[in-house]
Amino acid sequence: MKQLYDELSYSVSKITTQKYSTSFSLGILALKPSIRNAIYAIYSYVRLADEIVDSFHDYDKEKLLNTLKTETRIALEEGFSLNPILQAYQQTVHKYKIDSRLINQFLNSMEMDLQKIDYNSELYNEYIYGSAEVVGLMCLQVFTEGNKQKFEELKHYAMKLGSAFQKINFLRDLKDDYQILGRTYFPNVDMCVFDNSVKCQIEKEIEQEFKEALAGIKKLPNSSMFGVYLAYKYYMSLFQKIKRKSSTEIMHHRIRVSNLQKALVAFTSYVRYKTAIL
Repeated sequence: MKQLYDELSYSVSKITTQKYSTSFSLGILALKPSIRNAIYAIYSYVRLADEIVDSFHDYDKEKLLNTLKTETRIALEEGFSLNPILQAYQQTVHKYKIDSRLINQFLNSMEMDLQKIDYNSELYNEYIYGSAEVVGLMCLQVFTEGNKQKFEELKHYAMKLGSAFQKINFLRDLKDDYQILGRTYFPNVDMCVFDNSVKCQIEKEIEQEFKEALAGIKKLPNSSMFGVYLAYKYYMSLFQKIKRKSSTEIMHHRIRVSNLQKALVAFTSYVRYKTAIL
């Protein structure tokens, strides 16, 4: 039965999300049940592409990514895939009418990760748009459930939240990106002299984007507001921890938030949400 296969596909997407991200998994659990599967599908698809360019060092990454691009196109055209993650994703794309331009832009940023790029401001913004902001827009199309007016109203905020998340990821993963993958995303920054002044400048950008994003979170439908707010608070806790570290420390250690601290964040976030003091 196809229904059984569809259920399996969403289950695989859910397990993939849980395996790779405790924070997003808990955030998704705070969403309305009817939209959880769609967000699992988006996250797992994005994660699949991300793993190709970040982790599969013993394989031909360009070939793998091209295969994913081809299989994505076929799945979207035919409305079916034997890859469970693609099957769940294509169903989500069709159900919520996710713009194909967002998908293409995302895959373009993944291709950028296969190259040694000296990022200037234009390329930096292009990469962040494709790797993070469009993912926020995909999720927003699910959150607004076809309400085009609401989507347009919240579009700017979703992009800012995605951008803030990505820049925090850059700071968190600075050591591996630079020392293992040979990547330097921040424009006009010489990583040999990455210091507290440069770090502080990046943090100010993130703070402004977080401030703008929170205004948008407060305007989300009740079905998604708390889930997105929880993800925001998880990333805020990671951001605060990064801010307390020196540039030298984050260049040599990947900063993490403990599960105990995540549990505390979840509890305090729920209290703030229920008392309407986001």
